Amino acid sequence: MSSNKPSSVYNELRLEGKFCDAVIKVEDVEFQIHKVILCNCSPYFCALFSRWSAEDRLVFNIAGLSPRMMELIIEFAYTGSISVTEDNVQELLLAADLLNVVDVVQICSDFLSEQLCPENCIGIWQFTNICFCSELQRKAYSYIIDNFEEVVSQEEFLRLSAQELTDIIEGDDLNVRKESTVYESILHWIAHIPEERETHIAVLLSKVRLALTNEEYIKDDVMSNELVKYNNECLQIASDAMQTIHHINPNSPFVTCVRNPLARPRLPNAILFATGGWSGGAPTNGIEAYDVRANRWINVTNNLERPRAYHGAVFLNGYVYCVGGFDRVEHFNSVRRFDLSTHTWHEVAPMYCRRCYVSVTVLNGCIYAMGGYDGHARLSSAEHYRPETNQWSLIASMNEQRSDASCTTLHDKVYICGGFNGNECLQTAEYYNPETNQWTMITPMNNRRSGIGVIAYADHVFAVGGFDGNSRLRSAEAYNPRTNTWHSVSSMLTPRSNFGLEVIDDHLFVVGGFNGFTTTQNVEYYDASTDEWSDACDMEIFRSALSCCVVTRFPSMSEYTFPRDALPLLLFEGEAEESGDAV
Repeated sequence: MSSNKPSSVYNELRLEGKFCDAVIKVEDVEFQIHKVILCNCSPYFCALFSRWSAEDRLVFNIAGLSPRMMELIIEFAYTGSISVTEDNVQELLLAADLLNVVDVVQICSDFLSEQLCPENCIGIWQFTNICFCSELQRKAYSYIIDNFEEVVSQEEFLRLSAQELTDIIEGDDLNVRKESTVYESILHWIAHIPEERETHIAVLLSKVRLALTNEEYIKDDVMSNELVKYNNECLQIASDAMQTIHHINPNSPFVTCVRNPLARPRLPNAILFATGGWSGGAPTNGIEAYDVRANRWINVTNNLERPRAYHGAVFLNGYVYCVGGFDRVEHFNSVRRFDLSTHTWHEVAPMYCRRCYVSVTVLNGCIYAMGGYDGHARLSSAEHYRPETNQWSLIASMNEQRSDASCTTLHDKVYICGGFNGNECLQTAEYYNPETNQWTMITPMNNRRSGIGVIAYADHVFAVGGFDGNSRLRSAEAYNPRTNTWHSVSSMLTPRSNFGLEVIDDHLFVVGGFNGFTTTQNVEYYDASTDEWSDACDMEIFRSALSCCVVTRFPSMSEYTFPRDALPLLLFEGEAEESGDAV
């Protein structure tokens, strides 16, 4: 790996021993050097050769590193290049940190950041306590937090200290789908050295948000555990969690949560965005963000943005893109990009075609836009966008004209289903293979569906709701690409067409839409493991013809989550009397 420093002929002079004015000695190895070259590399050497030594001193002994590391750093000082490997990176980083060679510290830090995985992230994080690199420390810690479910099964997890484990599990930002994972990680950690670690059970259990589990789990898995049932402090924590559950009465993993420490929801690792749509007889520019862990929507609308409906929305490379659509006057070929950090919109390259009722998805770093209505005709054409070149390119046209269809990606293919061809609602579906630039028809769906929702979920392509030409549908079906067959799954609670559809936290969410009589703010979700639909928190805005996308962790994530300290505070009877607040 290299810095931006140019290579130098001075290295040849060093190797030939010409014009050298000092010797660096490490253990019994001597390196002839030019003082000025090393001064240019690090302020450590400037101080060593001037303030800390007499001017006529020729030999400088340096301890605390090996001759090989000194050799690498001297070569870097002369050439601007250095060989960093998995075998030498930690020793090299320590040496560079000791000698204050900032460029090498950064190179090593970047190298380790790229190597982060569940097996080594804790070791790298702990290493940053020896060799302080704030950026690497932050990245390693974030990796642990973001990938906790994978990290707990690794050997390094068992090497955490009690304080390190406490710090990790007590934070709102710990990414776990089930709070039981946190409790079970504690037991796993204690079981590694039980005689030393059992005394930490009460402190660690107090950091678990037990009220985010359920009463059955607390009775059967927590209170029955040997460490808990013989510890009064632990039993009290479990009892308080049971009482909290009783008060908030959860009936789903997306129960409206409270600020009570045992029920305080963790922060999500992804946010569902609902953009635009048709509301109150006109298009809207409204944007709402759904915090799945708190089961709350927050309004993040930028009122400077132009309203649009019947558009597509995707998340790519840290930006939300809104593609095509309609504002009651114009059918758009324009594409707008939302910067999540600055809350601002910017125009990018327009599509070749105007596309209202467009179908949009992402595959291999490209945005695909298919079909739609240009104000005159239903389209079979399709195109894709490369953000690195800011250019759209036409691809092969579909076998059918499709507006008001929906699409998704699965197994490196783009699937599009249903829609309207200008004469009838469609039952057909097809997929695009980018390697061959070809569309292929698949088995038709069981129902005609226009205004449909299509999403990849549980290794199937799900087709949900829509309009069959007579009524709005509640039904849903799933396509198995291995057998080229569709099968029915449970129907939604509410019929709807032209709604948002996304997968977040392993559940399929349907958002808003038109129920046959009015636009709706209703939200529900499907769990493939139980084949059941349940209600989630409604949006603030009644709307159909919206588009949804899921945005994953990014620097300003907290701006799009519901503030945990703004959640209602749950107090029990005695506490409520003391504070004057009601439960």
